[in-house]
Amino acid sequence: MSSKKVSVKKGGGRYYYLDILDYLTNEKKFLIFILLSFILAAISVNIGQMAMWVGFGFAAYSAVANDSIQSLGTFIESNRKKKWWVLWLFIGTIFLVTVSASWIIFDGDVTYQRLINEQNESKYPHPEQFSFFQVIAPLVLLILTRLRMPVSTTFLLLSVFSSTSSGITSMVIKSMSGYGIAFILSFVIWYGLYEVIKRFFKQRKNSPLWTIVQWLISGSLWAVWLMQDGANIAVYLPRRLDIWEFIVFASVIFIGLGILFYLRGDKIQKVVSEKARISDVRAATLVDFSYVLLLIYKLFISTIPLSTTWVFLGIIGGREIAISLARKKSGLKHKKKAAFMMFRDLAYALIGLIISVALASGANPSIQKEIYTFFSGIFHF
Repeated sequence: MSSKKVSVKKGGGRYYYLDILDYLTNEKKFLIFILLSFILAAISVNIGQMAMWVGFGFAAYSAVANDSIQSLGTFIESNRKKKWWVLWLFIGTIFLVTVSASWIIFDGDVTYQRLINEQNESKYPHPEQFSFFQVIAPLVLLILTRLRMPVSTTFLLLSVFSSTSSGITSMVIKSMSGYGIAFILSFVIWYGLYEVIKRFFKQRKNSPLWTIVQWLISGSLWAVWLMQDGANIAVYLPRRLDIWEFIVFASVIFIGLGILFYLRGDKIQKVVSEKARISDVRAATLVDFSYVLLLIYKLFISTIPLSTTWVFLGIIGGREIAISLARKKSGLKHKKKAAFMMFRDLAYALIGLIISVALASGANPSIQKEIYTFFSGIFHF
């Protein structure tokens, strides 16, 4: 049986063809998985604590798959010749040490107080009864990840647990400021030092010392990222975990990391691999170094959850724009390409934010009311 072709007009009078049946065939397993997952989510909300564990399983898989581009993307890209299980054991061990330290220090809290403070208060309370929107939020993230959209896991997963709209706005403000600072810092580094970096990187061969430095910086970045974004997964579990809950939490994510490295980052990895010379271990190290500095800064100035996706997009966006402007090549081809990638990634992040607010309003009637009041005040309806 032949496939049906759909003609779509493209700029310049050219046409390209999208094979619908081939696409559905290639994504058949994923689409079946999503369909069955939605059914499971609908069933689980009516059966005791089942929704909590189902939501956690979805969140663990989707957060690790989506956020690989930020904390692990450059590490994966620049170590493609290394065995996947070596990378997994290195990153997995850091994960176990980092979350275990939080669990011990903060009396069962694995999020470094991102979800709960010393007074046992939280803007993201653990629900007695999970809503359908809360359980399916990670599935929405999985779909967007499959489309290679670098959306904010923090916005998508934490927003549906926010008790008030202030919990969302505080995340947005902190994350947008993080994007701006990251973009400026990255631009200054790569534009101001472009000639030095270019001359230093001119030789294709690099010292083995660079690999050691990169692994140390990537490991530090991964640990700091966990302190910020571990809350995105743990939000489905009780705010303080007992020993058995902690073992399940740590084991599921550890295994998930193994799958991630076996797949080499999967589809979302393209967001990193398409960037200029990011597979060079030296370039990857500089990106990770500036990223980890910003996360450490944001980590200690406030316990408000931060979208590390936005910070990462600021880092690579500033780098691409700086390199395109610093190059001596004539013409606008490279500049247009860099600008397109930056605005595309930012547009995807904004789409994720809009979807997050929509899910949050569906999960929490009070937020829905606040949003309606806000827009009715603007548009007078």
